Amino acid sequence: MTGTRVEAGAQAARARALAVLRIRSRALAVALLPSAAAVILLAGGSTGHLVGPGWDAARWTVTVLAVLVLLAAAVVALVVARARPAVSPTVAVAESAAPDLYRMVRDLADRLDVPVPSAIALTPDCDSWLEDRTHPSHGPPPPRERDEIAGAQHRLNRRTATAPVLVIGSPFLWWMRVGELRAVLAPVVAGTGPSAHPDIAAARRFVRGLDAAVAVSADRGRCLGVRMVCAGIGWAARVMLRACQVHAAEMERGVAAAAAERAQAVDYGLRIVAQEQVGLAYAGWDRLLTRVALPAWRMGRWPSRLDAGVVAALTELSRRDRLAEGFASRLGERPACDLLEEPGAIDEAASLLAARLFHGGPAESGPDWAPVGWQEYPDEVVDRKWRTDAARLHRVLDALGVRRTPDPAVPAPDGPTLARVLDHLTESARWGAGPTAPEADGAESALAVRLGAEVAREEAEAAPSVPGAVAAAAGQGLDAALWDDAALPLFPLQPPRTERELLADHVTAMVCCAAMDTVGAMPGLDWLDGPTLLVDGVRVADLAPRVLSLVEDGDAVPLRTWLVELGIRPEKPVRLG
Repeated sequence: MTGTRVEAGAQAARARALAVLRIRSRALAVALLPSAAAVILLAGGSTGHLVGPGWDAARWTVTVLAVLVLLAAAVVALVVARARPAVSPTVAVAESAAPDLYRMVRDLADRLDVPVPSAIALTPDCDSWLEDRTHPSHGPPPPRERDEIAGAQHRLNRRTATAPVLVIGSPFLWWMRVGELRAVLAPVVAGTGPSAHPDIAAARRFVRGLDAAVAVSADRGRCLGVRMVCAGIGWAARVMLRACQVHAAEMERGVAAAAAERAQAVDYGLRIVAQEQVGLAYAGWDRLLTRVALPAWRMGRWPSRLDAGVVAALTELSRRDRLAEGFASRLGERPACDLLEEPGAIDEAASLLAARLFHGGPAESGPDWAPVGWQEYPDEVVDRKWRTDAARLHRVLDALGVRRTPDPAVPAPDGPTLARVLDHLTESARWGAGPTAPEADGAESALAVRLGAEVAREEAEAAPSVPGAVAAAAGQGLDAALWDDAALPLFPLQPPRTERELLADHVTAMVCCAAMDTVGAMPGLDWLDGPTLLVDGVRVADLAPRVLSLVEDGDAVPLRTWLVELGIRPEKPVRLG
């Protein structure tokens, strides 16, 4: 029964692939139609049947039109064939760097009776898929020497490397156990079977070529004539792409259905459990990026062990949430990262790629873009972030002419104080609508607006202008040559922070600095919430609502009460970054 469903899905995919190829054939027929008409007219004139001034004019007009259409069709076909299809940014994993992982994938392909993927790559995301990289631009350049043997070997390698690349989400390798990873990859690897069918492969190449042609024609940084040619190419490619859209989608559904049915016989029971781990890993990865990694990236530091951090984050989640109980008990089994020879090096490469994709950081380390370990995170990221934000807050207050004390008769303190911030925000609420509430002209308060402008200016100055190259680690490296990184970040994690959120962050930073300098509090790292304040070794969890009460309503009473309870003295100067 399973074999019947597999064959049904494969047949549906092949039928849709043929529909895509028929669209290609129809486009070719349309391009050849003026040439066919020209041939008929020329043949009629040579035989004496279609003679006269009218037929002569028609012959010349149609012949010229046929030549122009053929030239246009040749240009479109050349662009579709030569344009580089989009490739997902990944970290390439050589077989020497992960022999056990390659062995597991080969065994899986043998059990499924499908071709083995040509290579394995990792992506800093919670997903896995097959990716075709058989386009000439995706492979190594041919030998430059006039060596017939080397050239023949290069052509042979290009022909044999027709199987797609297996892309695996790097968080899966650290969170999942070996058996769970095998179960999750089974339906993905099974997709190499339908991918090897000539009709499906040809249809995919055609659709990818059209998509690449549309992308090439969208580049307007050329002269007027080239832009007009690109506009025509883009129009033709978009017309064909729209015609193929439904058939291509149904073809991929058929391929996925056939692959899923074929994988039913491999670790089916374990796959149900493993799918729960996929959802859990996604939640932990998203939380780790937005709450932990993003603050570090904004400070010019990139955590070099993000995948290992997923394990810590999900273990903490299982400790706090009863719904996740039992997941941490799996940690005694062999993790899938043991299939790698140097998991630390690959984790570092994947972490740097994540920083590039989600934040747009540079491609290599430098003085302003350095890796940071989890042990150094509180001092290198949290402490620096709070003191930098507090210093920025006081610079803006100085620019606005805010006094260090509300009473001119009282001597000003030797340095910046939390009391200055509290007094200003409270005074703003007393005289107007509140520190961040809309005023008569609909604008934010001067403090919040100036903070937003200051942060935007600093981020613009810190943005990398020219991406560098990434040095490959042992046996693996970043596929930097396969994708265009001119528009980084490709996947921004969060929308830009509002001015109110920025003001709340800066006030929180000032409060934490005062706590560290007056009562000996420490910066800490919470795997689920990011930077946190530790007082007597205990995480402070009730600070955010008190700060929001001050920022949104101008009510400083909850925050002042909290400061008194912990013994924090807001009038004492603090050390800034």
